[in-house]
Amino acid sequence: MKGIVYKSTGSWYILKGDDNCFHQARLKGKFKINDITSTNPIAVGDLVEFELENEDGGNVIITELCPRRNYVNRISPANKRMHHIIASNIDQSVLIATIKDPKTSTGFIDRFLVTCEAFHIPAIVLFNKADIYREKELNIFQERKEIYERIGYRVLLTSLHTSEGIEDLKKALKHRTTLFSGHSGVGKSSLINTILGESNIRTSEVSAWSGKGMHTTTFAEMYDLPFEGKIIDTPGMREFAIADIERSELSHYFPEMRTMLNECQYNNCMHINEPSCAVKNAVMHGQISEQRYISYCSILDSIKENDWT
Repeated sequence: MKGIVYKSTGSWYILKGDDNCFHQARLKGKFKINDITSTNPIAVGDLVEFELENEDGGNVIITELCPRRNYVNRISPANKRMHHIIASNIDQSVLIATIKDPKTSTGFIDRFLVTCEAFHIPAIVLFNKADIYREKELNIFQERKEIYERIGYRVLLTSLHTSEGIEDLKKALKHRTTLFSGHSGVGKSSLINTILGESNIRTSEVSAWSGKGMHTTTFAEMYDLPFEGKIIDTPGMREFAIADIERSELSHYFPEMRTMLNECQYNNCMHINEPSCAVKNAVMHGQISEQRYISYCSILDSIKENDWT
């Protein structure tokens, strides 16, 4: 039988089989994925083959992992030499951000978008909590909206209190498997509760001491939408460390840079100190956002520090 993994706790899995029933599953013996070094051999969204553990039914054993269409990963917080697969077989991603309470940095947003670009996963940037934004925050939102829309990303503004943008979000999710991600405290779980029409996901207050949310989702989990489609809820992240991207490749995952790479004087231009650099020239003339270029430089340094090259 085949099934889709809906939840992974590291040692046990919840999967939905062809019989449309949910099963608690474990791996059969030693289970490895060829050519992929990750802390988790099976991820939410994976299509797997399984068999009954015994004739009485009950628990099942995962015997094989089917080929992945794609996946999103990050550097493992526990081991910086390995990566952790967040989810697989995704149609699109939604990064939930906020301008305040808590503040989502553009660096965090750009790191997530780079990862999505690397794995060819369309991304939507959603700014939540619109009801608490005043003129200052709304101006910041407009600036960021223009930056990201200009380079091809869809940007949404939502509020659970006023229902602003909720219908647009539902339309964007229909018939797709969507990864939801973001810092803790941005309202991700509350948004998902609203979309699902139920309250089975825990929510929490933002920590007043640190300005960052407390974790409410321990493991990634998939949910079936009431209007067709699926969403994958991921644990709230304080940081997003990029994995498996070489420094020389990074500019390819910035859409605004990718279009002008052939204009640089050197084929291996890193767009830092090289002469006749088309990217730096575009930044100077406002064709590329200075904010995005700063993110590029920051990510470039972090890849060097993590020694992935």
